[in-house]
Amino acid sequence: MGTIPQPPEPEILPPDDIPGQTRQRPIPLWRGAPATYLLVGINCLVFLYMLGRGVSIWMPTPDQLESFGASRAVDVLNNGDWWRIVTAMFVHVGIIHLATNMWCLWNLGLLAEPLLGTFGLLAAYILTGAAGGLLSTLWGATWGNPYITGAGASGAVFGLAGVLIVLLKSPLLPLPKMELSRLRRSVIYFAGINFIIGMGSFFAGPTLHVSIDNSAHVGGFCGGLLFATPLVPRIGALKQQFIFRRKIAGAMMVIFLVLFGFFVSHFPVPALDAPAE
Repeated sequence: MGTIPQPPEPEILPPDDIPGQTRQRPIPLWRGAPATYLLVGINCLVFLYMLGRGVSIWMPTPDQLESFGASRAVDVLNNGDWWRIVTAMFVHVGIIHLATNMWCLWNLGLLAEPLLGTFGLLAAYILTGAAGGLLSTLWGATWGNPYITGAGASGAVFGLAGVLIVLLKSPLLPLPKMELSRLRRSVIYFAGINFIIGMGSFFAGPTLHVSIDNSAHVGGFCGGLLFATPLVPRIGALKQQFIFRRKIAGAMMVIFLVLFGFFVSHFPVPALDAPAE
C-alpha cells in the first residue's frame, strides 16, 4: 500500500542571518497530529502486550485473539459481548497485519487530523470502526461464518478514507484546486484498490489461506461518509461553526450506531447443536 500524499506545508527557515534573533526550534511531528500518534501507539502497545503474554508474533490463534478482545458474531449476539465491537479494532492478527494497518492509519491520520481536529479524529476512528464491526457482525450472522474471528483497525482506516473523500471536496480549504483534487484522487484510489484486493481474497482466500473482512471495510467506509456529511473542515471554517457541526456529526453517528446495533441484535446465531428444522 502506497503512502497517501499529505498537504504541503510552508517551509519556515531559521533567521540565521538576522542579528539579534535566535534559531526557532522545530516542532515535533507528534504535536501536529497527536491523535494519530496516540492511536498508532495504542495499537502497537496492545500488540506488544499480547506478545508478552505468549501470543505468536506471526499468526495468533483465534482463541488467543478472542482473549484479548477480538470479535466473533456469535460472541456479540449470543453472549452479549458488544464491547468487542470497539476492542477488536485495537487487536491485530500478527506483525504484518499490524504493520500494514498502522502504515495506512499513520498516512491517512496525518492528512485527516488537520481537517477534523484531535477529538474529531479520535471520534472518527472509534465511530467508523464500530460501524465496520457492526456490519461485520451482521454479515457473519446472516451470510458468513459467525464463528470466524475478526480483528484489526482496517474498518476504521477505511472510515478515515471515507471522511477524507468528503472533506477534501470542500471549497474552504486554502489549497489550489488541483492539489486538493490530487489528494482526493489518491484517497479514492487507495480505497478502490484495497476494496479490489479484499474482493479478490473473497474468492482466492480459501486457497491462499487469507481472509479479509470486506464487510468491516464497507461498513467503516460508509460510516466515514456519513460522519463527514454534516462537517466542515477545521481549516478554513469558523471555529464555532466547526465545533457545532462536529457535535452534530458525532451525535448523528452515535444515534445511527445504536439503531443499527438494535437491528443487528435481532439476528442471533443458531447453536451448533441446534436440531435442523
